[in-house]
Amino acid sequence: MSERSALRSRLEALFRELVKFGAVGGAGVVVNFAVFNLVRHLTEVPVVRASIIATVVATGTNYLGYRYFTYRDRDKQGRTKELTLFLLFSAVGLVIENGLLYVATYGFHWDSPLQSNVFKFVGIGIATLFRFWSYRTWVFRALPAREAVETAESFLADGPQRPRSASRK
Repeated sequence: MSERSALRSRLEALFRELVKFGAVGGAGVVVNFAVFNLVRHLTEVPVVRASIIATVVATGTNYLGYRYFTYRDRDKQGRTKELTLFLLFSAVGLVIENGLLYVATYGFHWDSPLQSNVFKFVGIGIATLFRFWSYRTWVFRALPAREAVETAESFLADGPQRPRSASRK
């Protein structure tokens, strides 16, 4: 397998992963906003607390989607460690997402329903970048043997590669 085709293969795999991550994340955003707005408008819970409740509910639904859809082919050993890391990085994402909403609400007094939803959306976007990186890097790790098998298969399919200078003589 040439370097160019190996790079293309890795980029295609990353693209598929991003699409799956986005599908699960998009469903999580819908859950997040639905719970946030229901709690906000049907109860007396303050804005940021309503957002935290919504984020926790969305995090639970997202874990199921990531584990059984986006990263179903990843290492399934050590589920306790996986779940612990997922919750740790999700908590950091929760702080990012709701920290921005907190600053907008209590720092700048931007707390109308529209403003709250806009800042929640921006917070989710920033937190999503962090979550994508952390989940794929630390939580849902690729199986180490998979890369070795792909390398071996490409070696067997393409045969040993000769240096270009040797093949031109």
